[in-house]
Amino acid sequence: MDNSICQGYEDEIQSLEEEIKLLAEKYEDRQQESTFYSDEEILMSIKSFQRESQGGSKGCDSPSDLKAQLESLETDLSFLMKFTGIQFTSHSKKTLEKTRNRAVQKHRLSGNCHSLSFQLEFRLLEMQNKENVSAVVTDLSIIMESGESSDVSKFVSR
Repeated sequence: MDNSICQGYEDEIQSLEEEIKLLAEKYEDRQQESTFYSDEEILMSIKSFQRESQGGSKGCDSPSDLKAQLESLETDLSFLMKFTGIQFTSHSKKTLEKTRNRAVQKHRLSGNCHSLSFQLEFRLLEMQNKENVSAVVTDLSIIMESGESSDVSKFVSR
């Protein structure tokens, strides 16, 4: 009787330790994401935005204009989801490497396309020089539930 109680406690402790480890990893990922841009890059972006605002005839958008823009974007997204049948249900990203001119992130998207569930995993390599920023997707992998439409799974794996 004592052994089974002890085993139950040990199992619970192990489960909690695993949960703590996962939460610590998530916290670390979020910390990396929040420090993705340096203070210098943020200041440059703010100055660029201010120049664009001053150069335009309108200046900053009012809250009602921003709300209208948001509603328009939501309408467009809804149309695209209905038109394509693709609906994303979750997204996560992890910064793997960050230097002054280069960043590598790992993205994971989950979703559905009509009745098929899928996950996309890829790495995004962003490189910046003085004039522009370029981005390249590498290591793309599409994961589908094994029981779902084996013909589609075979096609996707090619």
